Amino acid sequence: MDVQEISQILPHRYPMLMVDRILEITGDSIVGIKNVTANEPHFTGHFPGYPVMPGVMIIEAMAQAAGVLVAMLAPHTRGRIMFLASVEDAKFRRPVVPGDQLRLEMKLLRLKATVAKMQGRATVDGQVAAEATLMCKLTEQLAATQPPAEVPEPQMA
Repeated sequence: MDVQEISQILPHRYPMLMVDRILEITGDSIVGIKNVTANEPHFTGHFPGYPVMPGVMIIEAMAQAAGVLVAMLAPHTRGRIMFLASVEDAKFRRPVVPGDQLRLEMKLLRLKATVAKMQGRATVDGQVAAEATLMCKLTEQLAATQPPAEVPEPQMA
């Protein structure tokens, strides 16, 4: 699955779309790729002279890969937004720098009507960069994507 196909599933767009490719979906697991490039906006200040991908961005990439898996396994979730609800047991094992390719390996642990729980890791060249258990809450699209409702004018007495 390429980035255009991923964009049809996930609501994220540049600079927050963090999955460049899906390599495989097998049962309740997914493997995705995030190519880490020097021109990503967070590298400007994290850290000048020694660019390191923030851990929260790695977790976000893992959550987005998991979001693709949920959408493929449970079509009723399409068109809904998954908000990250919890991050458990997160560990960061090595820095991720421009030029690295993150391999995002996620496994679905539980899927209910409005909650998904996933466990996974992000690796670079076979070395674990991060691992965590994530829980996401499925919601309807936000009103920002819909025209604003008319608000009645206040009545003067």
